[in-house]
Amino acid sequence: MRPLEGLLVLDFSQFLAGPAAALRLADLGARVIKIERPKVGDLCRQLYISNLELDGDSTLFHSINRNKQSFAADLKNPVDLATVKKLIAKADVLIQNFRPGVMEKIGLHYDEVKAINPRVVYGIVTGYGTKGPWVDKPGQDLLAQSLSGLTWLSGNADQGPVPMGLAIADMFASAHLVQGILACLVRRGATGKGGLIEVSLMESIIDYQFEVLTTHLNDGGKLPERSAINSAHAYLAAPYGIYRTADGYLAIAMGSVARLGELLGCQPLTTYTDVKTWFARRDEIKSILADHLRTQTTAQWLSILEPADVWCSDVFTWPKLLAHDGFKALDMIQRMSRDNGANLSTTRCPIRVDGEILKSPAGAPKVGEHNGQVAKEFAL
Repeated sequence: MRPLEGLLVLDFSQFLAGPAAALRLADLGARVIKIERPKVGDLCRQLYISNLELDGDSTLFHSINRNKQSFAADLKNPVDLATVKKLIAKADVLIQNFRPGVMEKIGLHYDEVKAINPRVVYGIVTGYGTKGPWVDKPGQDLLAQSLSGLTWLSGNADQGPVPMGLAIADMFASAHLVQGILACLVRRGATGKGGLIEVSLMESIIDYQFEVLTTHLNDGGKLPERSAINSAHAYLAAPYGIYRTADGYLAIAMGSVARLGELLGCQPLTTYTDVKTWFARRDEIKSILADHLRTQTTAQWLSILEPADVWCSDVFTWPKLLAHDGFKALDMIQRMSRDNGANLSTTRCPIRVDGEILKSPAGAPKVGEHNGQVAKEFAL
């Protein structure tokens, strides 16, 4: 039995952050019913990240809406709205990520829902919170990254702002929403009352930077300084970075520059014995190291550094990762399918419970696929 079995989650959200949170709850055992507009459904069904689709929906939609059911309802239609409210009365969790004010107009804001079901845990994802001048801005990941200052932490010093190549504001907001919902469910177990959980892309992406922002808030307001050579972290000294070798790349994390010089047979590096120079002369050190590492293969350098307990690694492509025994041991891939046989491979939930790997073969639903089943089961 999975931890959240027996819980009913209504997922009114679209795109990424909200649906990903509902997905994680489904992975942990909750029953998730996706409330979608008739015919059109979640707009993410047609949001492509690689022009790849399966059975009429984007693979992005499939990946974050697997293991859910779909109930189609027009929330502007009084009859459909009344039906959905009956379902809300039996739910444990409701998730929505409409812009502020939308659910108020529909009549499904928290106070209204709480009146229907005082035990419900109501989760909201917004772009920038519910107050302030950004409230009406689109809650989109790149925009949140750009406003948050995050884009000045990646790339080299001679580059402009560099965004991260993943929707990390969405993903962190999703994780924070799950954390809040689970905490509120624990509280409900003690008090019997539900609650309101609110997260935003902006707050999550700011929290993601807590280490470096804390530094900025206490060092007189200095701006991050990216290395000009193989930058991997604006606030860490040499040798931290990824370096080209004779046949690939090598990642080197924190460590003694002088000892690294000894191990690699790079005499110029052995002279940097003062720890303070590892940051003050960071680019100079990394330039010497970069030139030296190009002379041998990645495997040759690893054979020297790994036995010496230097924090280092090969830099894999996805094909190399997928073929490696280390990846295979994690058993991270699962196959899911729809009732019509359409199927694809995707990643599984990264959480293990009591040693169990959490997988599910249930694919993402068609719009309204479960209307009949849900209406009958819940007497709607």
